[in-house]
Amino acid sequence: MTSTVPSSVHASAHQPPLLEIDQLSTHFDTISGTVRSVNGVSYTLRAGETLGVVGESGCGKSVTALSIMRLIPMPPGRFAGGAIRYNGVDLLKLSEKEMRKIRGNRISMVFQDPMSSLNPVMTIGVQIAETIMLHQKLGKKEALARATDMLRLVQIAEPERRVNEYPYQLSGGMRQRVMIALALACNPEVLIADEPTTALDVTIQAQIIELLRDLQAKLGMGVIMITHDLGVVAETCDRVVVMYAGRKVEEASTEELFERPVHPYTRALMASMPAMNAAVEGRLLEIPGIVAASHELARGCAFAGRCSYAVERCRQETPMLMEAGHGHSVACFRWQEIAQQAAPQDDLMGAHS
Repeated sequence: MTSTVPSSVHASAHQPPLLEIDQLSTHFDTISGTVRSVNGVSYTLRAGETLGVVGESGCGKSVTALSIMRLIPMPPGRFAGGAIRYNGVDLLKLSEKEMRKIRGNRISMVFQDPMSSLNPVMTIGVQIAETIMLHQKLGKKEALARATDMLRLVQIAEPERRVNEYPYQLSGGMRQRVMIALALACNPEVLIADEPTTALDVTIQAQIIELLRDLQAKLGMGVIMITHDLGVVAETCDRVVVMYAGRKVEEASTEELFERPVHPYTRALMASMPAMNAAVEGRLLEIPGIVAASHELARGCAFAGRCSYAVERCRQETPMLMEAGHGHSVACFRWQEIAQQAAPQDDLMGAHS
């Protein structure tokens, strides 16, 4: 397999992290008990790098992203531990006024559903211009001109006309491009893309992914790509973090992860995806059961109840992250045995790269 990791990322490995999530725990206090949506998660992001964060719905991917943006409603949410360091500054220790200078300016986020994120009674141009006026201190005329330039940057046709239109007048793909333009309006160093292609058809998905890659190459941003689609991960990401039930269970370079997945959950995710360059015979494999509610997790490995490799130790003890070689880490007691077995869907990465 040919490496898909750009040389800029290998060089950036010697630089200090642009963003560092360190043992972050984000909990929600509910009538049913404390929901540990994020439970001791750590990962880093460097300039020019794309980090994929994958897992089923409810695993804590989006709550981690909202924690970075300091958009967790409090109460019922609270930060129960850890740190989020941006250029060495812990965001969790900043006042809301200080955080507003970073949010949408140095760190931006593209949300999953643009129709719920864009104001339906304001034109596209005004919404982008507001962010520019707030953070860049430009006048309204200059901000609107910059908004038009941003629409041109994200390849929206006739930007001079579209800047005066409302969200309902645009297609789903165009609205997502507007969200990207809004997120990039202040030239952020970190872009968080939360399932940016989920609601789009396959053709538009490919266009949005290609657009994000081009913009990252042009602007040098660090990108966190949150997705459940391993095809998107294979195509866009340099490293991958796999999350399950609020914890990180595996992390590796994209190439290493697809060649040698060693956590049962990662392998199950891969086995449940069709390979695009191979005929599918019979039913795809499925992961039995569902993710347990975060306030109902018993002791032991959270995946044990759905795992074909689980033994009694897995049900009694929680596995900590351990090194698996080549910058690969995994939280599984039996990873060495699993590593000896052929990886599921070996051709998945090649099919999407």
